Amino acid sequence: MATEDLRSKHKEILEVYDENIEAFELFQKHVKNFFESRSLSKYVHSVRHRIKDVDHLLDKIERKNKEDEELSEEERKGPINRDNVFTRVTDIAGIRILHLHISEFEHIHRAIMEKVEDEEFTLYEDPKAYTWDPDSGKYFESLGLKRELKESYYTSIHYVLRPNSRSHATCEVQVRTLLEEVWGEIDHTMNYPEPSTDPHCKEQIRVLARLVGAGTHLADSIMRRYGNRT
Repeated sequence: MATEDLRSKHKEILEVYDENIEAFELFQKHVKNFFESRSLSKYVHSVRHRIKDVDHLLDKIERKNKEDEELSEEERKGPINRDNVFTRVTDIAGIRILHLHISEFEHIHRAIMEKVEDEEFTLYEDPKAYTWDPDSGKYFESLGLKRELKESYYTSIHYVLRPNSRSHATCEVQVRTLLEEVWGEIDHTMNYPEPSTDPHCKEQIRVLARLVGAGTHLADSIMRRYGNRT
C-alpha cells in the first residue's frame, strides 16, 4: 500500500501522534541526558537515539495489525487506533546504550532501577533480557531480569520507561555491548522491515550470534584481568 494511502487510512492516529510527539521528544532528551551523565560515563561507551518517523510508525502499525489477525480470537488485541496506539507501540522514542563488556551492565542496570525507585522514571513493563546464551541468561536472571529467547538469537536488554504513570510518552531503552551492536546492525539490515526468508542467511545470523557471544565473553574476561592489574 502506498504511503499516502496509509496516511489516509491512519489519519486519526497521525493526528494524536502530532499532538503528543513533543512529549516523547522531551522525555527522550531527559533519558539521554541521564545516560550521558558523569556518573555513568565510566560504563557507557556511547548513546544512540532516534524518534520513529511517520512512515516507520505506519509500517509498524500495519505489521502489528497483521500479526494480531493471525492470532487466535482469545489472544487478539484488535486493531491499533488513536486510543491505544501509545500502549501498543512503545518505541516511538528509542535510545540505545552501548557498553564495552558484560561486567559494566550491572552498573547501568542498577542506575536505571535507582531512578525508578526514586520515581524519576516509571517502568511501563518489566525489563526483558533477550539472550540465547545460557551463561549470560543466568547472569541477567541474577539481576532480576526476565530472560527471553528469539529465534534469530537477538541479544539485547530492553526497558520501556515513562516519566510517570499518567504520561502517554514512553522511551524504549536498549542496552547491549559494542560487539552485540555489530550483530544487531547486520540483522537489522537483513531482516527489517521484512524478515529474510533465505534459510542460509537465517543459519548464518545465528552462527554470527554465537561468534559475537564468544567474543563478548572473551572481552569481559580480558577487562576483568586488566581491572585486577590496575
